Amino acid sequence: MSLGTFSDSALMIIGHGTTSSDGASQAVLEHVEAIRKLGAFREVHGAFWKQTPSVEEVFSQIRSERVFLVPFFISEGYFSDIVIPRALGFLEESGVLSRRLVRDGRTFFYTRVVGGHSGVTDVILARSREVVERFPFPRCPPPGETTLFIAGHGTLKNTKSREGVELQATRIAGMGIYSQVKAVFLEESPRISDCFSLAATRHLVVVPFFASEGMHVREDIPVLLGEPSMVVQRRLAGGQPSWRNPTERQGKLAWYAKSVGSSPAMPGMIMDLAREAASGG
Repeated sequence: MSLGTFSDSALMIIGHGTTSSDGASQAVLEHVEAIRKLGAFREVHGAFWKQTPSVEEVFSQIRSERVFLVPFFISEGYFSDIVIPRALGFLEESGVLSRRLVRDGRTFFYTRVVGGHSGVTDVILARSREVVERFPFPRCPPPGETTLFIAGHGTLKNTKSREGVELQATRIAGMGIYSQVKAVFLEESPRISDCFSLAATRHLVVVPFFASEGMHVREDIPVLLGEPSMVVQRRLAGGQPSWRNPTERQGKLAWYAKSVGSSPAMPGMIMDLAREAASGG
């Protein structure tokens, strides 16, 4: 069978999910629908760890001979490398993560996280470029006069959580496009709230390195960047973006982009990860 088709296979895109924000599931569901329309897989499902449909529920219902499980996480970490693999039987007692599992004559593949795809760098650059081009007031700032911040979650539970963000910051900094490129975090230092003091330029762009437009992206980060919580909530209640581009803070202009995980390039990356797993990569 060609690696480009999966006529005997199921694809399951696994998101974190949350019961506190509708936006947390939107990206996964949109990507599921986009891949279904391609007709390459026999089945395409979305599932979540913290909301319905649950990972274990969907996993038990799939009947295809081959099943590709793609963790829709932006960085490797506690949930993608430990919690979910353990629940599905991919994590051995020794703690080793096995990405291929044969059970009852069927083969299951647990791919790398979507955020580990090489194309994510291009998505970050596109997100940064898009937001300043769409909101050029008072002018579209040259990248060479702009600081790019890649905003990730970070967690003390797993050091890998920040590594993906730092890798992207190092990679883009090496391209010499922006004056500065820095990784900042919700739960680790340097903090997202430090962006204005860290930026050596008047212009800065913040790209959320998150898998969806969930609560962290729509609420937490704008507040950390200085927008009053009451204003953020009022805008969201009115169906408006929680951040106005650009916004001036501390004598600097800040643009806030859409999340990496909501990019229309994601379905192609998900397909790539399934092909990689099928080929034994």
